[in-house]
Amino acid sequence: MSQLTKVAIVGRPNVGKSALFNAICKKRIAIVDDAEGITRDRQYAQTESFGFPFEIIDTGGIDTKKEVLFHEEIRRQAEIAIEEADSIIMVVDGVSGPQDIDRDIATILHRSKKPLCLAVNKIDALSMQHLAYTFASLGIERVIGVSATHNFQIAELLEAALTDIPTRSDTEQEEDGSIKVAIVGRTNVGKSTLINSLLGEERCIVSPIAGTTRDSIDSRVSFDDTLYTFIDTAGIRRRHKELDVVEKFAFIRTEQAIERSEVCLLIVDATQGLTTEEKKIAKAIEEAKKGCIVLFNKWDLTQGFRMEHVYKHMEMEVPFLRHCPKLCISAATGRNLEKIYPEIQKVAAGMQQRITTGQLNKCLIAAMQKTHPSVIGGKRLRVYYMAQVGIAPPHFVLFVNSPLLMEESYKRYLVNNLRDTFGFVGVPIIFRLKAKESIKDRRARLPKHTDRDLSALMETQEASNEEDL
Repeated sequence: MSQLTKVAIVGRPNVGKSALFNAICKKRIAIVDDAEGITRDRQYAQTESFGFPFEIIDTGGIDTKKEVLFHEEIRRQAEIAIEEADSIIMVVDGVSGPQDIDRDIATILHRSKKPLCLAVNKIDALSMQHLAYTFASLGIERVIGVSATHNFQIAELLEAALTDIPTRSDTEQEEDGSIKVAIVGRTNVGKSTLINSLLGEERCIVSPIAGTTRDSIDSRVSFDDTLYTFIDTAGIRRRHKELDVVEKFAFIRTEQAIERSEVCLLIVDATQGLTTEEKKIAKAIEEAKKGCIVLFNKWDLTQGFRMEHVYKHMEMEVPFLRHCPKLCISAATGRNLEKIYPEIQKVAAGMQQRITTGQLNKCLIAAMQKTHPSVIGGKRLRVYYMAQVGIAPPHFVLFVNSPLLMEESYKRYLVNNLRDTFGFVGVPIIFRLKAKESIKDRRARLPKHTDRDLSALMETQEASNEEDL
């Protein structure tokens, strides 16, 4: 776990907690909407104030009157954040004034004995500062009028929140050397249940109602001395089911989570099989050039299915997934979950793997001797050499006489041979062809010199040689 100072933001629904979270982070991370109950899981982000780094925690709105969907789960998430935090910021709505729910929440926070300050939100100017005084009945000494939308007095709020908190030395702060893993899939396939099982704690709200997770949630865990950052994402729905702007934002968050990750865990409901949504997600992973592992969840609920038949059907539907590791798991019962970490390590290592030019060309020669390229239009493809020019994902350039002579089937053959030889499992490979410049073309590209230019060039070269001697 991170050793940074943690500051939790809590309060009732729709008072601007996520807007304040974004203002403190100086970027849009949490989804902000006028509707209540948008934030459900607790969300973490690292930021700094006047050179002091700390971790800020956003939480769902606490509703003591049980009027918000998932109110019990949201309250439990908020309680965990309060327990973790070194300091707490309670947010209230300065325009609507103190509410009974605000008083109930303040009572809960006073019991925590943690440093506490009050952010009276929607105070857009100093002329509205008097509205903050109406919250004196909450019994919180440090009261700051702020505007999360207009970034008003955010620095003053952080100064109050971070006062009297013992700083931790930089040596205690953990460097982020973790493997980034995005957990993606359509709604209600068990993504949050899986991440809770992997972490061994209730990190995400689990519910049978589709669309419970809306933000992308980061969770850190250590396994066999290796750090992992799991990114739980909102499920992707069919287009006609994206009924509000929040769901569309959640889809964008999922795409961003894929982009941030090194490895994606694509969760498929084994009881329903591969659907259009999984194909769409697989395409997004392929286009982002990320590693991929396919997990068939809820395998304990299937009857009469054979793994090899399920795998074969999936590979026929989505060719990109043919080279990806596949596991049949049950997030609820823990079946095969211990096999996930080794597969992640294998795929992550493949993303960073470098092959020497000598090894590549030895592999290339063996492959071409086994199967020769076809003759096209009376000409045969000639391959001069191959080199790796990048990692994450591995990027190879093949120098040939003419890229037009490379058939797509032969290109796939060479790529698959690379995978088999060097163990690129679940890793996308960029395979680019480049025509090797002929001597005639190279001479034509050289600048033309007159006799006088050549004489001057020779004299300069002779003078340089004498200096070297």
